[in-house]
Amino acid sequence: MIGFTNGRDAALWAQIRATQLSAGRGLAIVMFAANALGAAIAVLLLAPFAPLVEVVGWGVTTVMLAAGVAMRRLRSHRREDGYARRADVRSTIQEGAALALCWSIPWLLVEIVPAGTLAGFGLVLAILMTGAAYAMAPLVAATFVFLGGIALFAAIALSLIGAYAAAAGGVCFALLLAAICTSRGKSLVALRAAEIALEERDETVSLLLREFEETEADWLWETDSARRVVKPSPRFVAACGLDPAAIDGMPFLQVLAGPAWENGNFAAGLRLLAEKLKARESFRDVRLPVTVGGVERWWELSASPRHDASGQFSGFRGVGSDVTEQRASADKINRMARYDTLTGLPNRLHINETLARAMAEADRWGGRCAFMMIDLDRFKAVNDTLGHPVGDRLLSRVSERLGQLMGKGEMCGRLGGDEFAVVVADATDPAAVETLARRIIETLSQPYEVDQHTLYIGASVGLAIAPRDGRTAEMLIRSADLALYRSKDKGGGVFHAYEPQLHVQAEERRVLEMALRKALDRAEMYLAYQPVVDAGTGELTGFEALLRWNSPEFGNVPPTKFIPLAEEARLIGPIGEWVVRTACAEAACWPDDIRVAVNVSPDQLQNPGFVATVASALAASGLSAGRLELEVTESVFMHEGLGAIKTLERILDLGVRLSLDDFGTGYSSLGYLSRTRFSSIKIDRSFVQAAAKGIREAVAIVSAVVALAKSLGMGTTAEGVETEAEHRMVQAFGCTKVQGYYFGRPLPVEEARDLANRRMQAAA
Repeated sequence: MIGFTNGRDAALWAQIRATQLSAGRGLAIVMFAANALGAAIAVLLLAPFAPLVEVVGWGVTTVMLAAGVAMRRLRSHRREDGYARRADVRSTIQEGAALALCWSIPWLLVEIVPAGTLAGFGLVLAILMTGAAYAMAPLVAATFVFLGGIALFAAIALSLIGAYAAAAGGVCFALLLAAICTSRGKSLVALRAAEIALEERDETVSLLLREFEETEADWLWETDSARRVVKPSPRFVAACGLDPAAIDGMPFLQVLAGPAWENGNFAAGLRLLAEKLKARESFRDVRLPVTVGGVERWWELSASPRHDASGQFSGFRGVGSDVTEQRASADKINRMARYDTLTGLPNRLHINETLARAMAEADRWGGRCAFMMIDLDRFKAVNDTLGHPVGDRLLSRVSERLGQLMGKGEMCGRLGGDEFAVVVADATDPAAVETLARRIIETLSQPYEVDQHTLYIGASVGLAIAPRDGRTAEMLIRSADLALYRSKDKGGGVFHAYEPQLHVQAEERRVLEMALRKALDRAEMYLAYQPVVDAGTGELTGFEALLRWNSPEFGNVPPTKFIPLAEEARLIGPIGEWVVRTACAEAACWPDDIRVAVNVSPDQLQNPGFVATVASALAASGLSAGRLELEVTESVFMHEGLGAIKTLERILDLGVRLSLDDFGTGYSSLGYLSRTRFSSIKIDRSFVQAAAKGIREAVAIVSAVVALAKSLGMGTTAEGVETEAEHRMVQAFGCTKVQGYYFGRPLPVEEARDLANRRMQAAA
């Protein structure tokens, strides 16, 4: 306040200082007049007791100094609403000090002036100090110096003549004036700060109102107590598209209703607005459709009731906005959130909502509804071979066919990927629902023409009916998913309805998976080794390492049960790595000419790190690469796009041998067979046993495989040989190696090691 610091808000205090200087400038003439009159009276009082020249000279000097201070303040053309520096306020301290020094000089005559005259001079000073405390209050620092200087000199002078009481009284009087000055100064500062804040608020409000009025989609509106439009703003008139003269005094609801005012077909938003107006309640963001120039627009209205000075209701005043574009954007966003962008069908969210409503209606009326989950068969092969763009166009064709099958009360949608769903609101006729499921499979299985490609896919369907198979949407979807899993397990192309047993099997599968995740850490898995012998001599040439799982909870779990589960649960990677490392470590203990064969899952070959795993296992065990043989099935060729074939090539570069297992039972491809350097082909036991029974087709297949292998420089291993007759048969076919119970069942590691060592000793 006195000009030494800025405070927290420098700009605010700069404005307050400008106000202080402006107030001082306004009282400059008053201050000069007071000093001039006081000096004249003082000269008259002191002239009889001191040299006239000195007294008059002092009086003239005082008047000239007061005039100079007044002129200096008047020359300061600083606006009250401007800004001033701290130095500007501090410079007034010099003015106060100069005037105080000048008025303190007469106290030098204290010893020669009579007490009465001295009292008169003190009265003049008292009046002058009081006037200064009033006139110079805005400039607190200058006033403090002026009052303090005079009081100090007066107290010293009075003390020298022993007038201690008068001296103390003068000091107390000066302190009282300083307190009054401080109070006035604070009041001035507080008042000016409030004015500045009010000005800023008014400026902000004015700016907002100008921006509001300039915004094309917003306007102000007002009604009287009878809900008629009064003082319509130009923006409101333009938004309504009506004549300004006609809209003034028109019922507000009639303006909004437009053509519907005559027929009474009002929108829900208009009815809500009418209720608010009738109840004289404030409202916010009420949306309603309005017809403007024959085009439907959407408005959003907010308002509050207003009252006159006597408290009587006088109407409403509010604001309106045209939110047509915002509503269109919201509708678009809502559609994007509820519909699949690729197919245009309802997405998972929309399907779940529709299913929940259908189940609620069925529960209310004691009916039934159905839910189908649809999975496309062989769709992945299209993506892998022709690419995702073709796959996306195929999905669009599938969605078109599904949409054409839907009747009243039926809705289809896409769950994601190649999974679709159907909600049937009325499933009281189970036969009709099953017929729809069959039609879906039949229709989706018809060939598709996409980008000059003729594509064949199929569909599998899982069906669940509420409330029998689930009383909530989540439960019903889970039931349909389990039924779909059964359909896929049967090979696809069929539909399967949910059965309670499916849930039991799923729970067993879940518990089995949990146990499988801990099997390796608990050392529950081990390898058994089945002998592989030379077909001509019967000599041992190697072993096939077979994975076994002995669970404390489930006992001996067959590989046909836990291997697919490990692949589905993505556990085949760590399990397969353990198998490779364990088999290599064991084979290193056998004679150098005995190999070990390890089955490899297609999922393992899709992992780029599998080659490093094989190389690490060979290095750690010291086993030569030529003694390790990896067996792969034909299904690996269906994953060429995932890099499995490149992985095989890198494994071959290590020197590891490859064997094609179960040839003829899957997706046989002579092209892949000719391009991949397999060392041998394994003939599946089903063909061997069928050929032993004299089945002509099996005999032809075995003969053809052996001939094909010979022409490609590959060996052949006949699996499942269980009798001497079968052994002689495969010898006659020309198979190079034999494997089966006739030569030995899978052996524990110790027995396999003993067998290998005995064979070495016999050879020696």
